[in-house]
Amino acid sequence: MADIFDENNMRNILENCIPEGETLLAGIHGITLQVNKKKTSKFDVYIGITERYLLVAECEERKYLNEFYQVPDFRKGVAEDVGTCFLLEDIKSCIIKNGIMGAVNGSITLKDGSFLKLQMPKRGGLGGGMPHHAEYRERILSRLGALNCEH
Repeated sequence: MADIFDENNMRNILENCIPEGETLLAGIHGITLQVNKKKTSKFDVYIGITERYLLVAECEERKYLNEFYQVPDFRKGVAEDVGTCFLLEDIKSCIIKNGIMGAVNGSITLKDGSFLKLQMPKRGGLGGGMPHHAEYRERILSRLGALNCEH
């Protein structure tokens, strides 16, 4: 679990989602709160931004309860429900609100009707594994905030 708060790990995962020709401008650890308005979800994700795309990828591969009790995890993830790479121009609206303990919640609706609610914590975990979290979070929020109108 501690390696999800590692900036190098985050970069490796997000870079696999980036379309050719794009460069990761900022990336942070976050949490999904809802996917597609029909179900509440809560799992760790990395949220990234390039010049033209928003990226959302799960931090860890989903696992069974333990090696003795093989209970499959049947929930859909972000990639299965809405994808991992979103063209910023395909975002219909993005509503940003303050959450608890300094976190910020972003409710994103895409033009195709897909919906994603993300929480971006104030801090990037303990131990200093994400030293640029505050700077990158502001960069992502600024970019998403500029989309805060109906297209």
